[in-house]
Amino acid sequence: MTPELIARYDQRVPRYTSYPTAPHFSPDVQAATYSQWLSELSPRGRLSLYLHVPFCAELCLYCGCNTTVARTYGPVASYVDLLEQEIELVAGHLPGHMDVAHIHWGGGTPTILSPEDLKRIMLLLSRTFAIGSGAEIAVEIDPRTITPGHVEALGSAGLNRASLGVQDFDPLVQKTIKRIQSFEQTAKVARWLRETGVTGLNLDLMYGLPYQTSDSVVRSVSLALELDPDRIALFGYAHVPWMKRHQALLPEEALPDAVARVEQSTAAASALLRAGYVQIGIDHFAKPSDSLALRQREGRLHRNFQGYTTDEATALIGFGTSAIGSLPLGYVQNAPTTVAYREAISKGQLPVVRGAALTKDDCLRRAIIERLMCDFSVDLEEIAARHSKTTDFTPELAAIDELAREGLVTRRGHSIGIPEDSRLLVRNVCAVFDRYLDSSAARHSRAV
Repeated sequence: MTPELIARYDQRVPRYTSYPTAPHFSPDVQAATYSQWLSELSPRGRLSLYLHVPFCAELCLYCGCNTTVARTYGPVASYVDLLEQEIELVAGHLPGHMDVAHIHWGGGTPTILSPEDLKRIMLLLSRTFAIGSGAEIAVEIDPRTITPGHVEALGSAGLNRASLGVQDFDPLVQKTIKRIQSFEQTAKVARWLRETGVTGLNLDLMYGLPYQTSDSVVRSVSLALELDPDRIALFGYAHVPWMKRHQALLPEEALPDAVARVEQSTAAASALLRAGYVQIGIDHFAKPSDSLALRQREGRLHRNFQGYTTDEATALIGFGTSAIGSLPLGYVQNAPTTVAYREAISKGQLPVVRGAALTKDDCLRRAIIERLMCDFSVDLEEIAARHSKTTDFTPELAAIDELAREGLVTRRGHSIGIPEDSRLLVRNVCAVFDRYLDSSAARHSRAV
């Protein structure tokens, strides 16, 4: 891509981990709606569970997550009580003792919970749901704060995949973003996990941070590869200080521009490909034997709020403040603050405050966007036939043809493909099919 093309298409577009995207969730969807959607699930369906822990020991300046700093354990302990009550509340609305295929702990920092409280919640989940022997149990870990006790507790609860937050190993970048974390710390935690029997190891890296260069990002990738991870996520930093005020403390003059961001992403991706990893979508890399790579080859890769995934569960149930759930009939989101979350739980109410009921058109466009994000290609007629829906895509195809004249896509009839050198702009292509975007564009991060 030329610098001119990058500048022209460096627009604000969603990351498309859902469709409709979260800015279009409505307060029309409340606890009563969620209760009905839960009760109408097939008892033979499989669930995926997400548990959100909105606390950290300290705040990293790049962070875009819903989290706060916990100076003492009191607020965390109280939150564990609420989380336990919500799990029991949700279970009471389900049609039976349902199977679970995935459990994902996110945050914040899930391992800010004590080992005892981690065990306590995992034991409750095992009593409340039928967790299969092949279920994936994953947790996001801050290597700076986790202890051997946490690793033992998670291992005894069946943990089989861990994501270690790294972002960057460069000392200047770490100092600027207020996340000082040595390679030795990270390697030590990776060793603990493997000694405990955790077979899946992910590392999270970023590009686009202050003072990063293509060379420094590649150096961080090289260090990460020494840990032999199964997967590496290479996320572009999303600078949204109007939504996350602490990001305003970062030196904006040290942020790379769009062209530099593309160069950093490309350089890091090239290093990972040379090391034998397979690129998964726009920002994930995996060993060829990893399940993500296998699903991509089979055309069965999916995308949800955790990014690219093998998850094919009937419904994703979110627990905790701000957690989002995805059900066949729509999306739901819990109260975004712990105060509002606690108020609902104390009344015995499901803490949902907004969501989106899916129309047939939403489902069709969601399928189109997911295939573009996962496969970089889509056949509109095939997708429409699968959804038993006839839709006139004349306006969208006219916009696609504009992108084709720029060399960003190819089109043959109703089949659309994205060339390899244009894939960083796949979100721009997805935006063509987003009928809600105009009213929320300012709330999203830039495309590159």
